[in-house]
Amino acid sequence: MQIPAERLRQITNRFAELEARMASGTLEGEEFVKASRDYAELEPVAKIATEVGAIREEIAGLEDMLADPEMKAMAQEELAELNAALPDKERALAIAMLPRDSADARPAMLEIRAGTGGDEAALFAGDLYRMYEKFAADMGWKVEPVSMSAADVGGFKEIVANVTGTGVFAKMKFESGVHRVQRVPVTESGGRIHTSAATVAVLPEPDEVDVHIDTNDLKIDIYRASGAGGQHVNTTDSAVRLTHLPTGLVVIQQDQRSQHKNRDKAMQVLRTRLYDLKRAEAHGEEAEARKAMVGSGDRSERIRTYNFPQGRVTDHRIGLTLHKLPEVLEGTGLPELIDALIAEDEAKRLASLDS
Repeated sequence: MQIPAERLRQITNRFAELEARMASGTLEGEEFVKASRDYAELEPVAKIATEVGAIREEIAGLEDMLADPEMKAMAQEELAELNAALPDKERALAIAMLPRDSADARPAMLEIRAGTGGDEAALFAGDLYRMYEKFAADMGWKVEPVSMSAADVGGFKEIVANVTGTGVFAKMKFESGVHRVQRVPVTESGGRIHTSAATVAVLPEPDEVDVHIDTNDLKIDIYRASGAGGQHVNTTDSAVRLTHLPTGLVVIQQDQRSQHKNRDKAMQVLRTRLYDLKRAEAHGEEAEARKAMVGSGDRSERIRTYNFPQGRVTDHRIGLTLHKLPEVLEGTGLPELIDALIAEDEAKRLASLDS
């Protein structure tokens, strides 16, 4: 995809203006925050645009040299190299210029729930959580559990965690869906392979200004917590249940000793889920288009199978199979899957622009 020269000039000029404003020292408060965000978003695009412009200028100069018999051979050799390099650079620029999901730079809320398969599903949910923990550590991100319901056999019936860092949602958003595991459970004496599943949801976390929650729209119940978690659980009225009346969303939080901490965490989860609803409504058409690319990320959609007997992981949306199951579960092999999904999404969005 060839970007017009005028568009290249617009990008580099806009970046130069932003650079000058940032260096002026006159920006303060929200104006500085906005300029910083715009600068960070435009910098990689402007860098590639400058490289593309430089290659085009060099090609034009070499083409002029073809008329000189003494310079022709050298010019032809350099032209061949530059003409071979230019399409890749132009493609990289086109990808960098694709409209970005406004939530890509945000932290995310990771929700993993055991699905079909009983105890084995809970164990698998624990495996997935540890996989994402290790991947996040390699990325330099921080994972902080918000709430969890541990299973008696190990693993989790459900776990919710915050993942914070640079570009979390952009990397994690295609992980939403049904993850299926095929293996012999530790409780299986006959050596039969069982199929179990867990659901993963990755939701972008909003700022407080993104989602306003009217307290009049909330029904707040305080009650005595129950279940595992230590002696304090059953001795204080610390559990919080929030019901958002307009949407019917319910959030229960009882992991903390403090009622106030449980309420704060419940509000955080509720705000994230409301933001997800808001995004889904605002991007209905975009969601349909994305579904045609690498899948919707809907939690009802089977996206990946982890097959232990064959040591393979298959992502069904793009038909990619890796015989690297241990590496994927250790987090080190996960980037290959995620990068392939991102590349497929970019390729199909580019194709849709060309058509």
